[in-house]
Amino acid sequence: MARASEQSAPSGSGMLEPPPDIFDAQALDLEFWLRPRTIEVVRPASKERAKLLYWRDGEIIQSAYEDLCHLMRDVNGGNETRNIDPKLFETLWGTQAFVQRYGIEGPLEILSGYRTPASNSKLREAGVPAARQSLHMVGRAADIRIANLNSDVLGGLVKSFRQGGVGFYYRAGPRGGWIHADTGLQRTWKG
Repeated sequence: MARASEQSAPSGSGMLEPPPDIFDAQALDLEFWLRPRTIEVVRPASKERAKLLYWRDGEIIQSAYEDLCHLMRDVNGGNETRNIDPKLFETLWGTQAFVQRYGIEGPLEILSGYRTPASNSKLREAGVPAARQSLHMVGRAADIRIANLNSDVLGGLVKSFRQGGVGFYYRAGPRGGWIHADTGLQRTWKG
């Protein structure tokens, strides 16, 4: 998919103008947020995949929530599991469900979910950008990617939910970068 800034529509003068922001979460209607929530995720590090209905009729389905928490476990630090902030799942589901409206199907890749303090320290020692007080360590952050969706567009969408912090991590190569989403203070950064 082309970058949002590279997509354009011709104007009457022959000049190319940027498109409207199609990924504006504030434009969502109430019906969007009231429907049942099924999320499809994949963990590349553990090769796990799941499609789970985790919320219906205003309530979390406990067994599916527990399965999602297990999928978000620290796969690099002893497979320790922690309860994940349900607001984070709302952001992840909303992101996936919103892009599906535009024909972008497929699982949400969870690159990193919960991290033990020891695992977080190992990442820092290896030069990976990991905050000393990372919200990953308290189950309030995830590093995500959606295949065929530009990181700028993905991050812009996550940011438009206004549920917490959004970090843009750009990397060269076929797999590209990722987006950090958390349920902390609203803030944006590039790493």
